[in-house]
Amino acid sequence: MNMLKLAVFDFDSTLMDGETIDFFAEELGLGEQVAHITEEAMSGRLDFFESLQQRVSLLKGLDFSVVEKISHNLPYMKGAKETIAELKKRGMTVVCFSGGFRTATSYAKDILGYDADFSNALHEKDGKLTGLVGGDMMFNFSKGDMLVRLQNILGVSEEETLVCGDGANDLSMFAHAGTRVAFCAREILEREANIIIKEKDLTKILEQI
Repeated sequence: MNMLKLAVFDFDSTLMDGETIDFFAEELGLGEQVAHITEEAMSGRLDFFESLQQRVSLLKGLDFSVVEKISHNLPYMKGAKETIAELKKRGMTVVCFSGGFRTATSYAKDILGYDADFSNALHEKDGKLTGLVGGDMMFNFSKGDMLVRLQNILGVSEEETLVCGDGANDLSMFAHAGTRVAFCAREILEREANIIIKEKDLTKILEQI
């Protein structure tokens, strides 16, 4: 399967071990509440856009400096760096799509080695979060929509595309890729995958492609 040209990875619970927004919420003592909403959204029981707005609104008042500090100290997934390096060595473009936040994905870009990141921006005013969010990855359909645009720009077909994620908001990009990796994923995503990895080690992908 050397025909792959484009690889798109989710960030939270895929390239990174955990959910960025849950780490933020813990600072405000809202960890459990936000983690519950995240789980409902990732399992497909809650609309992603509504869940994102709901969770970010709970972060209102959090110092932006704290957001940056947490974003710059996240635990990356085992094998993330090695896997991306190997895919690029094979001539692939590697991109990150995240329903999370640019403070995390843009910072991780050079550390993990992917070529570009598309995610959301937390709105900040006077050094604090306002509880508002905007960006490229707000909706259930966002990842699929962005993937099709990228494929058109790069001249890459569905068969030449690998996608990897763990939750329901990755379903839309699974619809446009020939190689679909469910990584330690929710059942809703595993059903649409043709590669299922149960172990928290991204290098396992390299054995299957």
